Amino acid sequence: MTQQRLFGGCACGAVRYSLKSPPMFTHCCHCRDCQRQTGSAFVINALIETDRIALEGEIPTPTRVPTDSGQPHDIYRCAICKTALWSDYGERPGLRFVRVGTLDDPSAITPDVHIFTRSRLPWVALPPGSPAFEIYYQAIELWPEESLARRARVV
Repeated sequence: MTQQRLFGGCACGAVRYSLKSPPMFTHCCHCRDCQRQTGSAFVINALIETDRIALEGEIPTPTRVPTDSGQPHDIYRCAICKTALWSDYGERPGLRFVRVGTLDDPSAITPDVHIFTRSRLPWVALPPGSPAFEIYYQAIELWPEESLARRARVV
């Protein structure tokens, strides 16, 4: 991601936001939960501290959704158009998983890793050389040192 501030929002424009810094790390998740919840083959989530999301307009409302793991998962949606903007996985109020597709320029952020590829749809081709894991990975092995330090402060 470039160093410039990124902007995004919901489909109807009632919720607008900007990211005050680059995300810590970005996942492309191919798990069945993400497929079900997005109605797509995967979701791209940029992990960032909640206080680094500047909100304008309406405040997204959380919707608790069931997961295969049984862990809590709140999806924050626009109250008007219901666009999913970000998630809180596991009741961690200081951390958000921003849906990259809600950015005005979703091409500004590329996934750092592909996870839960065991349920990747067979017609989805992963980029050559991109880290990919059947389930999950050890953050210490992939995340930049600065991102690990940021995460340690909020988790």
